[in-house]
Amino acid sequence: MIAKIVLLFLVFIAVLGMFGKLRVPGKKQLDAKRCPKCGRFRIGKTCSCDTKG
Repeated sequence: MIAKIVLLFLVFIAVLGMFGKLRVPGKKQLDAKRCPKCGRFRIGKTCSCDTKG
């Protein structure tokens, strides 16, 4: 019984590892829309960290 639980746990962890290696579509575009200074998403052409004084 314990061996079955351990085996199912290992299979579950292996499946999670496979899904973790999948690439998220559009990740490059999302990273390009972040501000290089603060890391927040830009709305429009400028970031809110540029307008703070």
